[in-house]
Amino acid sequence: MQIAVSEQTGMLSQFLPMINNEIVRSAQPHEEARPSTYRVLIMERSLPLARLLATGLSAESLLVDVTHDPESASRQFESRSYNLVILDLDIAEAEGITLLQGFRARKPEVRVLALGGQAGVTGLVNALDHGADDYLFKPFSLLELMARVRALRRRTAQAAPVSPRANKLILHRDQCRVERDGRNIDLTPREFTLLEVLMENAGKTLSRAMLTQQVWNMPAEANTNIVDVYIKYLRDKIDSDHDDKLIRTVRGMGYLFQAQ
Repeated sequence: MQIAVSEQTGMLSQFLPMINNEIVRSAQPHEEARPSTYRVLIMERSLPLARLLATGLSAESLLVDVTHDPESASRQFESRSYNLVILDLDIAEAEGITLLQGFRARKPEVRVLALGGQAGVTGLVNALDHGADDYLFKPFSLLELMARVRALRRRTAQAAPVSPRANKLILHRDQCRVERDGRNIDLTPREFTLLEVLMENAGKTLSRAMLTQQVWNMPAEANTNIVDVYIKYLRDKIDSDHDDKLIRTVRGMGYLFQAQ
């Protein structure tokens, strides 16, 4: 069943005050809040709905990534550590179920909240049988979606997140802190997220465009040197006092975290 954009916007209208408040806050210059360690991937074919969901979840202090097609969703799921996927099954049914099965097979600890407009219980049963943890029919209430997200968070609250480490550098996701050689290193929330992305992809060269998208949620074509600026900040804090440098520049391509 196709869900019109106007209907999507209508069902989310109750959430607009929070969205507007978040936009106003983000427009003001201020130090970022303490970063959340709970990361959500939204795979939603509708751009307007995806944006509203992302803004709402971000207002709940969650880290949110958005994609609109199965192929890019699969790539992002593989490249980052997610706690929850919100998966739109209103694509070709076989393709949506295949994507769901792939998520469950690769990272069974990740929760999946499926969204679908199929009438009756067929879509619900099919999604749950193939690995979804929960299912919501479209159109849905945002209050209900947020309650279900909170419930899914509680299921994994006791699970200790894996702490990436390399050459005595440890990123503690559960405490939002970093240490090297047993010494705590103070990072801003954005520096913390940038280092997390680099460490999650240790040994891989990440382009500036890719980092701009994943860390700042800016378009890949954005003309900015923000990545270079923050890489310098990170180097000053984690590499300057050590002979073995962990953040490497790959000339003409981007940056690489060297796990030794």
